[in-house]
Amino acid sequence: MKVLILSVTAGQGHHQCGMAVSEYLKSQNVECKMVDCLSYINKILGESVSHGYLFSTQHSPVTYGKIYRMIEKKEPQSPTSLPRLTVTLLAKKLEKYCYNYNPDLILCTHVWASQLVTEFQYLKVPTIGIITDFTIHPFWEDTCMDYYVTASELLENQARKKLGSTANILPFGIPISPKFSNHTPKEKAREILGFKNKTTVFIISGSMGFGHIEKQITALDNLDADFQIVSVCGRNERAKNHIDKLKLKKDIYNYGYVNNIDLLMDASDIIITKPGGLTTSEALTKGLPMILMTPIPGQEERNAEFFLNNGVAAMITDTFPIDECLFHILNNKERLLMMKHAIENMAKPDAAKTLGDFIIETINSNLR
Repeated sequence: MKVLILSVTAGQGHHQCGMAVSEYLKSQNVECKMVDCLSYINKILGESVSHGYLFSTQHSPVTYGKIYRMIEKKEPQSPTSLPRLTVTLLAKKLEKYCYNYNPDLILCTHVWASQLVTEFQYLKVPTIGIITDFTIHPFWEDTCMDYYVTASELLENQARKKLGSTANILPFGIPISPKFSNHTPKEKAREILGFKNKTTVFIISGSMGFGHIEKQITALDNLDADFQIVSVCGRNERAKNHIDKLKLKKDIYNYGYVNNIDLLMDASDIIITKPGGLTTSEALTKGLPMILMTPIPGQEERNAEFFLNNGVAAMITDTFPIDECLFHILNNKERLLMMKHAIENMAKPDAAKTLGDFIIETINSNLR
């Protein structure tokens, strides 16, 4: 039994999602191979897409958001992405690789991978696309997967409008690493990490450390409330160094890139984060109320709308800054309880296992 996972390096979430499913499938003795499909087709193409995505979202977010909105507003049945001929040509090399590997199922963790697989002509195996946001990116309308994994049942109406049907929608949740399903009691987590046992606010800005995190931490430090701060700057060494040099009144534990986000979440009471699909799914699994900041225009703005409208998060704006936002949550016990209840209902901690079991069942049915 073999599963081929096709991803694209545009942000880290798509690979992490694929790894989560792969980890579970391998535990069930299923052979898995994960391929960055654009890098396989052409290394320069893969690097260009990765760097281009990071550059556009960090340095030209308004332009990125306008393009996203323009695509959202397109006429039904109009093409949304690359010209069809270009996609077909790019797909040929990847299809040959897939044909030679001969998987029993293809799993795509990025919409561009799904677009390429849609062009395959000779490989006839089940296909699944994972939508790694709490919205359906308009590019998904140009794909034809056998099944689509969504983050929530609440996306059913959107799926009907964008994909034409809900019969093949699997609202399993966004797959995340199984380690997030394991919970260490807060007091114990803080002891392991060397933190004080007190209210803890966790601020994280993604693996690349986007956002004005130093400014946000300074504002938190000036808030008249008793809490400590945990900061993760990802690979943004500049931000980490600046925070290390800040003269703060509150206790702060400042990190660069780490691999124990699960334990840091266990130690925390509230998380302040960009609304990326993977980080927010991890926070939901850990039961953390969210304060959202600096969403990338486009899908992250749609994620933020989803969370705000479903009561699991608050959001920082120019006129409602981080200190005001946190003050409201810390001093409104009813709101905090409502957020925690909404989070409990929305979290899907076993998404990777649920999808993995479905994959195994689908392959077995196909082989009979």
